[in-house]
Amino acid sequence: MPDSPTDLPTRLGFFGLRTAKKDAHRSRQEKVKEKRPPRRRPLMSKPVDDVYLTWLYKRPCYQLEQAVGMLKSFQELDFTHPKQFVYINVFLDMALQKKKKVDPFSGAVTLPHRFTDEVNKVLVFTENEQEAEVAREHGAAIVGGVELIKWILEDEIQADFYVAVPAIMPKLIPLRNKLRKKYPATRRNSLGSDIPKMLQFFRECHEYTVEDENIIKTRIARLDMPTEHIIANLKTIIHDICTFKPSNFDPIVRRLVIRSSTSEGLLLNLDGILPQVEKVEEKEEENAADEDQPKPVQESVST
Repeated sequence: MPDSPTDLPTRLGFFGLRTAKKDAHRSRQEKVKEKRPPRRRPLMSKPVDDVYLTWLYKRPCYQLEQAVGMLKSFQELDFTHPKQFVYINVFLDMALQKKKKVDPFSGAVTLPHRFTDEVNKVLVFTENEQEAEVAREHGAAIVGGVELIKWILEDEIQADFYVAVPAIMPKLIPLRNKLRKKYPATRRNSLGSDIPKMLQFFRECHEYTVEDENIIKTRIARLDMPTEHIIANLKTIIHDICTFKPSNFDPIVRRLVIRSSTSEGLLLNLDGILPQVEKVEEKEEENAADEDQPKPVQESVST
């Protein structure tokens, strides 16, 4: 029986609704297709020609000594300044267990080969006049007691490092939030009674800081220094960085790039650069296992 004139608008509305749903579903599928990233082909390992598209190949990874030699050759070919600084970018793995991570930190280390004549400005907190005199004799930039607190809070006095003797520490509590990581502490070697030793370290030490949550960018040498001196400075800094994460976790250094002031960055092979903690532990376990095993007893030979 044909539809009555009163039923026709209802059926047309039904078919129009189904068509609209199909169009909406089709438009959603098209949007999903548009959002999908283009599929990239796997990167090739090593180019065979002198001219190639870099984005098609994996970034080359160099041995440390080879990379330093390349930086020196770049300087000679480009006629750039021979005494330019050498830098490293250290990319860190800050993860620990249960969604915890290593907090961003600052470190200070004495390099085996100094590459600058710059001396850090060190402030010494002490109220003992004899200690104050010793501090001045050993190069302290500023020496004083509680009278310095006001000037530090108002930014009238600033220093690169702050060291203190134990007797004055209870009076320095107002500076805890102001100085933060530079607040004198035993674990930072900035709190103690040996003022000459603390001054010698902090006046000549090299400081580095974690930036952007997981990157350290710092200079380590000058390009005209002997290759072995550049390598020694780099390893000293890397080994110090590795102390900020327990050795039973994955290494904190995930990627390492070296460059000079005018050169491109060269990705380094980490083998031979990171401290060999795991191998030492394995050897200790092997030695312990050998000690636990019963040793064969030699029978005495009667004559």
